[in-house]
Amino acid sequence: MSIQLRQVQDELPECKPTGQTFLYFAYGSCMCPVDLKRTLGENTHAFVVGVATLKGYRLSFNRRSVLRNCGVLDVVKDSTASLEGVLYRLPWRLSAVLDEREEVPQGGYRQEMINVSCGNQIYTGVRTYVVVNKLTQELAPNDWYFNVVLRGAITCGLSEEYCWKLFDHMHQLQRHHWETRSLRSA
Repeated sequence: MSIQLRQVQDELPECKPTGQTFLYFAYGSCMCPVDLKRTLGENTHAFVVGVATLKGYRLSFNRRSVLRNCGVLDVVKDSTASLEGVLYRLPWRLSAVLDEREEVPQGGYRQEMINVSCGNQIYTGVRTYVVVNKLTQELAPNDWYFNVVLRGAITCGLSEEYCWKLFDHMHQLQRHHWETRSLRSA
């Protein structure tokens, strides 16, 4: 373990599950503090640590949300990829509510502990959520989900290059969906 990593861990003892807070990496609709506030019931802007990078994963729309009636985001291991998201330091009292939002009790997502970089620091033991039963093919987001994900990415300051990449990925999925649907109805 490097000295820098050990220093970061020493500076963040409260991030352990037994502490007052936990670190959470959001990469989908939860990047938007306004949308997260809707679920958690309190303002989440103050809990934003900053833009974080997760290496060794890529985004994929490989879950169908019954609630949103569209494809929703997941992170999938990929040693050649990396992605950006928002790192939050949330009060522990919000842990169960966040699990509920991510449909953990119903088997929608499960918690996964990851390491992310934010600023010049490495944060270890960060919670994120991954889809339990992944679709074999990506499913397009609807317009509402598309907009809330992009709004969160822009509001929290993800890089312009990443925001464009995210926009293009979602747009291509929607375009493919509508082209396929048009062919079926012809």
